[in-house]
Amino acid sequence: MPASTAPQVPSQEAASAGADEAAETEQTPSRAAARALTPAKKRGADTRALTQVLFAELKGLEPGTPQHDRVRAALIEANLPLVRYAAARFRSRNEPMEDVVQVGTIGLINAIDRFDPERGVQFPTFAMPTVVGEIKRYFRDNVRTVHVPRRLHELWVQVTSATEDLTTAFGRSPTTAEIAERLRIAEDEVLACIEAGRSYHATSLEAAQEGDGLPGLLDRLGYEDPALDGVEHRDLVRHLLVQLPEREQRILLLRYYSNLTQSQISAELGVSQMHVSRLLARSFARLRSANRIEA
Repeated sequence: MPASTAPQVPSQEAASAGADEAAETEQTPSRAAARALTPAKKRGADTRALTQVLFAELKGLEPGTPQHDRVRAALIEANLPLVRYAAARFRSRNEPMEDVVQVGTIGLINAIDRFDPERGVQFPTFAMPTVVGEIKRYFRDNVRTVHVPRRLHELWVQVTSATEDLTTAFGRSPTTAEIAERLRIAEDEVLACIEAGRSYHATSLEAAQEGDGLPGLLDRLGYEDPALDGVEHRDLVRHLLVQLPEREQRILLLRYYSNLTQSQISAELGVSQMHVSRLLARSFARLRSANRIEA
């Protein structure tokens, strides 16, 4: 019969080495996690920790005091990267990024003033909708050259998103009918939204057309009305005519609006041509005397 093999008892040195190896193995995940923590994530974690400390300090201070203003300013400064991150979503709007960041900072300040740390919500989660909402409100109310109703503006955002999705799906620009079917709205509303999207910037009427060498829109669309200069004179004549007796008003109307001769007027009124001539001369004299412009 083969001799039975006795179990081997590890020596003290081997046990110690195994314990050290196990301890090193237990520490490996945390070290790997530390190595995986990028500088951006580390900065974000530091900002969140600093924000929590500042809010805890802010809660015990009286609003309006120098200490309260100092901590509040430190909170704003620490969370400005959140504003820049939100503002970067609007780079395609062709607005100066400094202006967008400034508007977003107003939303950040409002979020700081309204935030309650005891609700258990992280401040970036609470502040981001306020910052983005303030920026969107700025574009809706201040940037557009032509005011667009809020409903149409919100629908325009949906039309833009649907257009991008359909372009990716079809490999081409979608038609108005396809966008309307996607959003379940009428085609007229889609067209209205497209027109609303063009109201961010207005083209100057005097600006020359690029590429085609044609003159500006003002030169192509407008023209000088030759009757425009007579508007003021017609209004003045109307004002002066009402000051004449009724018969003289009728004579002037027959002579210069109906183009009748003095003989035809005399026959119309049953008076002599000489009398019509005298009445015309007297009417002209009265009109000239009442005309303050010529006087």
